[in-house]
Amino acid sequence: MAAEKQQDFNRSALTVDGERAWYTGQRAERVPGGLVRLVGYDCVSLDLSYNELTSVTALKEFSRLEELILDNNRLRDLKTLPSLPCLTTLSLNNNKILDIDSTLEKIRDCCPKVAYVSLLGNPGCPDQLTNPTSTDEDDYERYRLYAIYVLPPSLRFLDSRAVTSSERNEAQNRGRYSRMVKVHSNRSSNNIITVPIPDEFDDAYFNIKYTPLPLPNRTPQDHRGAFGKCKYRYSGKNSEGNRFISNNDL
Repeated sequence: MAAEKQQDFNRSALTVDGERAWYTGQRAERVPGGLVRLVGYDCVSLDLSYNELTSVTALKEFSRLEELILDNNRLRDLKTLPSLPCLTTLSLNNNKILDIDSTLEKIRDCCPKVAYVSLLGNPGCPDQLTNPTSTDEDDYERYRLYAIYVLPPSLRFLDSRAVTSSERNEAQNRGRYSRMVKVHSNRSSNNIITVPIPDEFDDAYFNIKYTPLPLPNRTPQDHRGAFGKCKYRYSGKNSEGNRFISNNDL
């Protein structure tokens, strides 16, 4: 019975090569609890892509992992991600993650040595490759600055691009102002607007929000108009333009 409990996955689909392991395309909803017993606690690379994972709690057994591939699963968040102090590569492409902010913070807290992170293809990632109609290049650049600002200093690659020194400098200065919020329109679930959320005054926010008009303090329904009779009547006969008009034209 114990041996059956340990073997809670398709053993024939598991490939092990030294300290590297692949268990892909098996429609698994959770990381099999018996996987570590066959792969080994010293496993440094694990590929669990093309499953249906919604939880990764069992990864707590893989404390020496350096590379983790979770592409093409059904993860909606990383609340179940355990501490992985040795992890340097984390790929989460094509999942169901919407709250990118919480995801970045979780990666920072659980993976202090991470150098490569990829979140392309998630609903919350404003990349033009998967969301060409609802996002633009500016959205993605703001996302990059915020991600570089939040993730550990060990970060070297984000998505498909290396983190440049100029990006890192800009992220230090402006990254915290580049946090994005997704606002869903009531008319269409695909109509998504991205708005930067500043913690304090920032010129980028000022340029978006500034208007020379006074801020309204009443709603259109709360009007205070009035009408009445005027004591004087202006006929316009002394108008500057009337000198070009004859009496016959009136």
